[in-house]
Order: sequence, then C-alpha cells, then structure tokens
Amino acid sequence: MKNLIQFLIRFHFIILFILIEIFTFFIVFQNNNFQKAKVVTLAQNIKGIYHSKIFSVTEYFGLREINQTLSAENTRLNNILQRAYRSDDIFFYKLDDTVYKQQYYMTGAKVLNNKINTQHNFLTLNKGSEQGMKPGMAVVSSDGVVGVIFNVSRHYATVISLLNTRLNISAKFKKNDYFGALQWDGKSYQKAILNEIPHHVEINVGDSIITSGYSTIFPEGIQIGTVQDFVVKGGNFYEISVILSTDFKKLRFVNVISNLKKKDQLDLENSFPDD
Repeated sequence: MKNLIQFLIRFHFIILFILIEIFTFFIVFQNNNFQKAKVVTLAQNIKGIYHSKIFSVTEYFGLREINQTLSAENTRLNNILQRAYRSDDIFFYKLDDTVYKQQYYMTGAKVLNNKINTQHNFLTLNKGSEQGMKPGMAVVSSDGVVGVIFNVSRHYATVISLLNTRLNISAKFKKNDYFGALQWDGKSYQKAILNEIPHHVEINVGDSIITSGYSTIFPEGIQIGTVQDFVVKGGNFYEISVILSTDFKKLRFVNVISNLKKKDQLDLENSFPDD
C-alpha cells in the first residue's frame, strides 16, 4: 500500500493528465457523430484483424488433425485400388441380354512376360482358368490386336502374339470392307503383312486395317494398324505392309475377349458336309 501511495504521489501529474485526456475524448465523441463513427470503424477493424489472426493460428494448429484425416482416407483409397488391380475375383460375367443379344464380353489382365525377339513370340498373363480364361479367346490392348490365348493353367495364360509367324488374322480395310489374311513376317515388331487383297482395290498409304469379324475369335472393327506401303505380287493380289497400332515393347495391360456365341457358330459350321 505504501508503494502504491508513493507511486501515485510521484506520477500524479501524469495520471491526472491521462484522466483529463480520456474525459475530453469521451466528451468529444459522445457529442460528435462523425468522430464517434470513426472510432467505431477503427475498433471494428482492429477486432477483425484480431479475429483473423486468431483464426489463422487456430487453423494452423488444426492442420495436424486434418492431415491425419487425409492420410487415413488415402490409405483407404489405396487399399481399394490394390484390391481392384490385384483381385483374382474378376471373372467373365455372362449377361442374359434379351434386348441387344450381347455376343462379346471381356476382362482385364496384366502382362507378366512378353517376347518379341523370336519367330514364335508369346505373352504370359496373370489370369488363368480360375478367372475364366480359355484357349482361343482374343487378346487386345487399348490400341489394337495383341494375339490369341493358346493355353491356360489355374492362374496363368499364355498368348500367341500377333508377332508370331504361326498366327493368321482375318483383316479388312475399314473404308471398303475388302478382307484378307494378316500375318507377321518375322522381321520388324512394328509391322505385319496383309495378303489376298485383289489388285483392283484402291489402296492408299495410311488406310486403316481392322479385324473383319470373319472368325469366332475377334469381334469386327478392332484396330490392327495402317497401310505403310504395298506392291502387286503374283499378278492378281497385293502384298501390303501394315504398321501395327499396338506397341509390343510397352505392353503392360490387355483385355481378353470371349465370344458368347462361339460354340453355337462352330457347331453349325462343323455340321456342313465336306466335299
């Protein structure tokens, strides 16, 4: 108490001056709307800045909880993706489509092995008989034809690559439907040869070559490649060099296609009497 009294005695002029100034400002603002509005505006600005800073600090310290939530969500989504990519439960599903009469259906597979340097190249896929794979099913990529399934085990399938001199595919010109037999000549992994196209057919470099649909394996209209060049051989037919649309050197994922009506078509065709 003694110290307080000594403080007041020592600084009583300053304290009195401050009290008079406060009283003077109070009188001025109380009776002058303009100054009063200015003070209120200033106080609101200071209050806004204060709350903004407080919110920023609070938000910063709340980032840890937000990051933990995002991390947990990312983990959950990654687990879903892993199950989707690695699942062995993705089978072929038959649809009883009585309206559109669906003929083809497919499932995805990953390429585990891919040879392109021999005359009889093949691929290995990560799905087998347990996932519905069967010999004779078509294999395609997002860019075009890849090959045909040759054999299957429980969990794997081997594919005769389009880069195999033993594989012939019925192919046609997209622009006019003239068809022939396409086969790899064992040279470049980027090219194949289309034969049996009559020499009177109009051909241009860059023409699209697609599957003809004249088999029970490939649906009609799957891209094979484009014409690079052509010559007449044997007098009546072209030998056409086709640049393949599928890049076999970077093949990672494929689709396997099954023909729902394959057996019905083969049974009927096989019942036709031989000459």
